[in-house]
Amino acid sequence: MNFLKRLLGINKTKEVTDENGNEIGEFMPAPEMPVDEEFVQNFKNNHGKFLYCEDKNELRLNFSEILKENNWNESEVYCSNNSICEDFQHTRLNFSKNTKADFFLSDCEFLISNTGAILVSSSQLGDKRLTDLPLNFIVIGRTSQLIKTIGEGLQNINKKQHKNLPTNITTIKTFNQNKDSNFMNYGSTPKNLYLLLLEDL
Repeated sequence: MNFLKRLLGINKTKEVTDENGNEIGEFMPAPEMPVDEEFVQNFKNNHGKFLYCEDKNELRLNFSEILKENNWNESEVYCSNNSICEDFQHTRLNFSKNTKADFFLSDCEFLISNTGAILVSSSQLGDKRLTDLPLNFIVIGRTSQLIKTIGEGLQNINKKQHKNLPTNITTIKTFNQNKDSNFMNYGSTPKNLYLLLLEDL
């Protein structure tokens, strides 16, 4: 079942079964939540704004709605990814390398389900720190980038890019400036973040 159907609970039956279709007793441990559902739940708990996109047309539509909602239609946007800039050349945005722009537009390395965090590196940030970048982020992620833990993400980066490992690897996990600080969020930089999650599986 695809991500959207699972998220909306379509085709779910009342009885709980394992992967082989065997009924699980009520006192058995609950089956582990799929990474996509776990990510969305934790991401929203972190106050991130999430938009699921079934295809690239829906991605562009949702992107336009974000621009409209925030009055960013003719804004300056910091984007270091040429491919993303080309995808949105039809807009009236002014793409630049100015870190004082209205918002930062980027892809990501991975989406971490057990914390609802977004893993990024120098491939997205260059040599900039999160504190150097605008408050507002629009991140384009893919369902194939959903993984369980940061450790798994680091292993995958190492496998894929072992000849040219990115630096500046960090996570974005606080999406509300006004959220009360606690020791779990210590040292993190709050961002007003929209995630456009594109189905690619």
